[in-house]
Amino acid sequence: MSEQTPIESSPEWFNRALDAQREDGWSVVDDCRIHYATWGEIGKPGIVLVHGSNAHLEWWRFVAPFLADHFRVAAIDLSGNGDSGWREKYSGESFAKEVKAVCDDAQLGDNPFVVAHSFGGFVALETGHYFGKELGGIIFADFTVSPPEDHTEWGKNAEETGEKARPTRVYDNYETAVGRFRYVPEQPNRYPEVLRYLATQSLHQVEGGWTWKFDPALFDHLVMGVDQRDKFVTLECRSAVVLGEHSTDEGALAGDYMSEITNSILPVFYIPATHHHFMFDEPMATVAVIKGIILTWIAEDRRTEMTRALAEVSII
Repeated sequence: MSEQTPIESSPEWFNRALDAQREDGWSVVDDCRIHYATWGEIGKPGIVLVHGSNAHLEWWRFVAPFLADHFRVAAIDLSGNGDSGWREKYSGESFAKEVKAVCDDAQLGDNPFVVAHSFGGFVALETGHYFGKELGGIIFADFTVSPPEDHTEWGKNAEETGEKARPTRVYDNYETAVGRFRYVPEQPNRYPEVLRYLATQSLHQVEGGWTWKFDPALFDHLVMGVDQRDKFVTLECRSAVVLGEHSTDEGALAGDYMSEITNSILPVFYIPATHHHFMFDEPMATVAVIKGIILTWIAEDRRTEMTRALAEVSII
């Protein structure tokens, strides 16, 4: 059986997502090839979906096709992940440029929206920092900004320890490798077919067997930065936060703080009975909350444009 063959006993959304038509594309950013996939018609409002660390665009496979009725959707493999190229050193700015390049290459239109999960939230924050005026808004998915005094630097591993990351383990047997795949942090596995599918998409063949696609040295020199709070409060685009009710990820526990520093203006949503990887717990709820937030933003923009147009008519 093909790894992408629909499974009769699986949820309807699982098979529909695998059957959904998509197109793959490539962009080049600072001499590194960046892979992405698209769903939906050009001309609709654009969304770019950004995955977390050691992940890839397939994290959005069971969400992206169901956004395509309203949106032109692109999901990116960040450099060092998935089928994109690797860099000698990674930075927030280079990741931001990758997201912007995919928005342009995938023809997401003016002011596209960014939806970013976990470490991808850091990437979205950097994208907003450099290109906020050109974005329609950012949804931070199980990623939050902590107070500077509580900041934990995930990056600079090589500089802190003086040692580079070890290569990923090579498994001589494909099924053994697939069986080693886990969510990080671990959480209940509600749909085994989803876990297996992700595992198959996370491996590639190398000399001696199979290993994971991500670059283990990604965090060797990357600086996450203690200035995340400052970048967040100075974003020149709208933002919202969506969290898993039972998430245990350390980077997703400061939703109340983000609401506080925005005078409770920031929308913060919890998807009930979900964990850090809530797009696998409740993919249709994830689709609904993304649509709800972004369609509301679009409606706000249209009302503003209508009010402005009526005001101009009245002046004339």
